[in-house]
Amino acid sequence: MQWVLLIVALVVFLFGFVLLFGPPYVPALREQITIALDLLELSPGQTMLELGSGDGRVLKAAAKRGWKVVGYELNPILVVVSKINTWRYRRQVKIVWGNFWGKQWPDAEGIFTFMIARQMEKLDSRIEELPKKPVKLTSFAFKIPNKRSTKKNKGIYLYEYR
Repeated sequence: MQWVLLIVALVVFLFGFVLLFGPPYVPALREQITIALDLLELSPGQTMLELGSGDGRVLKAAAKRGWKVVGYELNPILVVVSKINTWRYRRQVKIVWGNFWGKQWPDAEGIFTFMIARQMEKLDSRIEELPKKPVKLTSFAFKIPNKRSTKKNKGIYLYEYR
């Protein structure tokens, strides 16, 4: 019984710890993923970053389109789940364990995130500093303050950086 409590406490800690750095794990639904990826309009072979890649379902959907994808995830449990979920596409998918704020991002044509409102302005500044442009960002549910989205579809916002 003590082992069960210890495992439960560890899982709760790992999912709660992430809240210090970003959003909680909330899986996107299939329709939301399709809309977000459609808005990015990337071509096969192009690269998309997912900031907070959770269980890997967005990475997998993007890889099915022929895209190269890099997902950043802080929760080690979700990193393992993502690697299992995307195993078939392992040549196209790279999953990085860690806080994406402290990582060097590779060049990409698209970025997807389901981030919390208080971090959207910081994300906007980070994208503005990227050396490779243009880049498109799709954000689920949360807008970038004081920035106009190019398109919006069912709560998903597209921003274009040039």
